[in-house]
Amino acid sequence: MILVCGEALIDMFIGAPSPNGLSAEGVAGGSPFNVAIGIGRLGRPTAFLSTLSEDTFGAFLADRLADAGVSASYLQRCPNPTTLSVIATTASGEPHYSFYAPDSADRALKPEALPSQLPSDINAIAAGSYALGVEPIASAIETLLRREAGGRVVSLDPNVRPRVVGDLVTYRERFERLLAYADIVKASDEDLHLLYANQDLVASAQAWLKRGPKLVIATRGADGPLAFLNSLVIERPAPRVNVVDTVGAGDTFHAGLLSWLDANGLLTPSGVEGLSEAQVAEALDFAAAAAAIVCTRRGANPPTWSEVVRFMVERA
Repeated sequence: MILVCGEALIDMFIGAPSPNGLSAEGVAGGSPFNVAIGIGRLGRPTAFLSTLSEDTFGAFLADRLADAGVSASYLQRCPNPTTLSVIATTASGEPHYSFYAPDSADRALKPEALPSQLPSDINAIAAGSYALGVEPIASAIETLLRREAGGRVVSLDPNVRPRVVGDLVTYRERFERLLAYADIVKASDEDLHLLYANQDLVASAQAWLKRGPKLVIATRGADGPLAFLNSLVIERPAPRVNVVDTVGAGDTFHAGLLSWLDANGLLTPSGVEGLSEAQVAEALDFAAAAAAIVCTRRGANPPTWSEVVRFMVERA
């Protein structure tokens, strides 16, 4: 089972203005939430560790997790409101975010509220995004990763959100500290540019590899992913699709990567350490196909395993 930790929120999509105001559509979101949903949709056992609000939005998020088959065993509830992420999408499909998150539920998890131990069926922990940079959940996740590193695969995705985490220097320092616990790191080219503006993508990724992870992946949108494995650099193409928007694409890539490794018996510390170039290439192709499918849909709507396989066969 893959335990995903972090935020869950409502993405509020803003449409074109009309004489009567703005149209809006609220959908479930949050990077780690999307990863959990993605893994569940792909048919792999997963659970979500977070705090959801007792409000209507929190109930909606809990229902979405249940619908995707994500275990609620590690969910907590609190009276704090649900975070709202307001999204205006550009003509090219790129999302622009504004966050409304003071004292919200998804950052309320405290270290003392963590389970005292995890069962042996949890073989991996995934975490990332702004939950790594806001308190108290950032300290809770760091405590968990420090405790569990070595015994289970740890996979991180910074998914940097400057407007939420504030000082990027502080966020970068924490993330670099977490690299010592990580086996896998997945980041976008935008993440790497935000964290290391004066350093090229390859240098940044290789620097991370030296801090402890066995596999570092940089996604580059339409240019496809790059993976760094020992001294190898593995480059794969991205499938060409008609993009509706890119919301949730990176999260779906992360979910696809972990799900492929899990389905192939490789999502263990020894399995990740022993990955071959061919295995990484297969994992990248599967993850990129899953992400491409999401780009053809509005919002973070990840595919099933059969949808990904069919998509890949049709383009073979």
